[in-house]
Amino acid sequence: MNIPSSILTLLVGIAITLISLWYGQNNGLLPVAASPEAAEVDRLFNLMMTIAFGLVLLVEGALVVSLIRFRRRPGDDTDGPPVHGNIPLEIVWTAIPAAIVLAIGIYSFEIYNQMGGLDPMASGSHSMQAHAKLSGAAIAAPLPGEEDSTPSPKQLALGIGASPEEMGSPADLTVNVNGLQYAWIFNYEDLGVISGELHMPVGQEVQLNITAQDVIHALWVPELRLKQDAIPGRTTQLRFTANKPGTYNVVCAELCGGYHGSMRTTMVVHTPEEFETWVSENSFANNPDGQPALAQNPAELSEAEYLAPYAAEVGVDVDAIAHLKHHAQTPVVGL
Repeated sequence: MNIPSSILTLLVGIAITLISLWYGQNNGLLPVAASPEAAEVDRLFNLMMTIAFGLVLLVEGALVVSLIRFRRRPGDDTDGPPVHGNIPLEIVWTAIPAAIVLAIGIYSFEIYNQMGGLDPMASGSHSMQAHAKLSGAAIAAPLPGEEDSTPSPKQLALGIGASPEEMGSPADLTVNVNGLQYAWIFNYEDLGVISGELHMPVGQEVQLNITAQDVIHALWVPELRLKQDAIPGRTTQLRFTANKPGTYNVVCAELCGGYHGSMRTTMVVHTPEEFETWVSENSFANNPDGQPALAQNPAELSEAEYLAPYAAEVGVDVDAIAHLKHHAQTPVVGL
């Protein structure tokens, strides 16, 4: 049965469209979405995968059909037809990708704006520090020694700030983040907590004020679909709401040195009750012994104090360690 080429082309186009739409929504390439911002990014990603997969099917399908249909037959030693080009076809395959790229660019720009990434008032003659207090926009910190100077009009605020709906309202929780080779330090100034992990309550908006101590780092939480550079001498911002309790990876996504791959920690999203418990257990006010929250210089510890945290892991107590040390220092007669 001979099917007219126009009908065959229509059927192939419908099949490619349906397969691309299915794959775009069921690609399974993204981790769990743990924030409303992640859902917006996922929609953009799925759209791009739909278009990309459709183009793959179209181009690779045309190549396979051409290899089979226009292959050289046995005994045919003639030259192929002298085809020099097809201007209408070249216009079509140039115009369609250009239109797709433009549409995706506009859509992604709108999502970036909805997430709080666009703040046109953060530049110009306004002080960025003053504007940040009013709008929740990303703060651009002055360099050391220039705290009283007015920021350059060309210096832009950096990061993902408040969404247009939340502009002007403070976040529920503010955390100062410092990146250094090769760790993240999270400072909850209002709660009196310093931690090597990022903790937050579910359903509450969090603002991260991010800077770096040495080189450029990048704080990335794949489940949030958010990533922001940590820049020495400046403060960038991430503002988001985690809507799914759980433990997620926090990764440095900027090559920062020889041990860049080990610059990892976790983000723990608690229920409000669990978060209050964590704060009460880790705040300075509830640490009567004055023990450091993060680490202590081992040079300041005795050997017993230094080995005490590891004694339980190896099945011995501190007294046994001290006893072994005493015997190790006793000279053996006759040797």
